[in-house]
Amino acid sequence: MGIIGMIVVGFIVGLIARAIMPGEQKLGIILTIILGIVGALVAGFLGSALGLYQQGEPAGWIASVVGAIIVLFIYGMIAKKR
Repeated sequence: MGIIGMIVVGFIVGLIARAIMPGEQKLGIILTIILGIVGALVAGFLGSALGLYQQGEPAGWIASVVGAIIVLFIYGMIAKKR
């Protein structure tokens, strides 16, 4: 159930990040899920390492969305160079 939960959370976070980020992102469903999962992992690691919050707190969701936006921005920069 952990993997399925991570995929669902990644999908939700990825959709929120794509909705907040201005411009058009040409990503499919798989890349949206990966974007959300990577954003959540990055934000979770940084937030826990800095001692900003514990796992399961609402700040983790907010940080996950911010992390996904950062990952989406970096992905956009890399995709433009191709």
